[in-house]
Amino acid sequence: MKVGIIGTGYVGLPTGVGLAELGNEVTCIDREASKINALKEGKLTIYEDGLEELFQKNRLSGNLRFTTSMKEGVENADIVLIAVGTPPHPITKEADMKYIHAAATELAEFLTGYTVVATKSTVPVGTGDAVEGLIRKKNPQADFDVVSLPEFLREGFAVHDFFSPDRIIVGSNSQRAADVLRKLYQPFADKTEIMFVKRRSSETIKYASNAFLAMKIHYINEMADFCEKTGADIYEVAKGIGLDSRIGNKFLNPGPGYGGSCFPKDTNAMAYMGRQNNVNLSLIEATIAGNDNRKKQMAQRVLSEIKDIKNPKIAALGLAFKNGTDDCRQSPAIEIISALLEEHADITAFDPQAMKNARLLLGDKIKYATDEFEALKDADVMVILTEWKQFRELDLSKAKKLMRTPHIIDLRNLINPEAAKKEGFTYRGIGR
Repeated sequence: MKVGIIGTGYVGLPTGVGLAELGNEVTCIDREASKINALKEGKLTIYEDGLEELFQKNRLSGNLRFTTSMKEGVENADIVLIAVGTPPHPITKEADMKYIHAAATELAEFLTGYTVVATKSTVPVGTGDAVEGLIRKKNPQADFDVVSLPEFLREGFAVHDFFSPDRIIVGSNSQRAADVLRKLYQPFADKTEIMFVKRRSSETIKYASNAFLAMKIHYINEMADFCEKTGADIYEVAKGIGLDSRIGNKFLNPGPGYGGSCFPKDTNAMAYMGRQNNVNLSLIEATIAGNDNRKKQMAQRVLSEIKDIKNPKIAALGLAFKNGTDDCRQSPAIEIISALLEEHADITAFDPQAMKNARLLLGDKIKYATDEFEALKDADVMVILTEWKQFRELDLSKAKKLMRTPHIIDLRNLINPEAAKKEGFTYRGIGR
């Protein structure tokens, strides 16, 4: 099938590569010429584990193309996926729909033959109606249907999740459109449930899913705080409750709070929609407030460790919001570092993939190391903020020799506490 994808970010690009690998002719569209030129030259514009090989393979085969031209990408396409950003409004925190509306308006005049237009971005309930209206207004003669096709790709695992999805949700009020999507996802039919629902139900499913997972993360973090006060071990507690099939063992890892481009944005947008519809979404509201406060608590945890040290130096290991990605949007690491900077902390940081993106957010407020050991040189506390494998396998003996004061604040519980103490570190993790 011929597929056009508007947007080449953390949703559009992995989706485009995946659909091309399935044998479709995919054209990715983006207004940013520098990004398109880089992709044409074989340079990935995001880091995503496992993406490089499939990207190069399908680019060279011709199944995957890139353009700044909406006409080139949309004309003669069977399906057009809108995968542009829906950032939070700076005041209300509702999803900002200007990029969705702009894409819908622009693509309208280039529709030829019957086309399914799918919103792949996470969008508020009723967006399908708005997109349909914009296209109809711009091109009254167009033969098309609008569907909701929410993505469930985890950053850092997007390639795996594309080819091994838990489920595929198609929100369609048209049988004709549903048949087109059934054909597109035929390769998954034998191993994955493809669920066809009303368009507004599909739009709700995405928000409801992310809000529930965010609540689960915040819950286990509150339990971790409780365990620290009472002498329980959060990992024993998490395993015990996770064995209950009604609860499950996923998203029960304590840490510094959730972050990234989805959970903070989507919980805020869901809470806003609740208020707009006079529905009290109290659990989501409490989760948002609690998660925001957790970052401040984690910063205070670090400060308390070095309060008696003159001119303390902090080594921050990790800047991305999680491992496997270079994405720093709403990263707990960035927010904790920002809170520390408010107290005039001296910070040197390192991340194996996210240094460029972190620098765009933090500028020259901190120092940037070339590796974890340079960051640790003369540091008084090592703060682990992102769960990269190389931090888990850190040479503690070498680290101890480099540091001025041997303190570890492990906000990801990566390092074995007994091994750290054996090397002479004072160690504090989460929930123990």
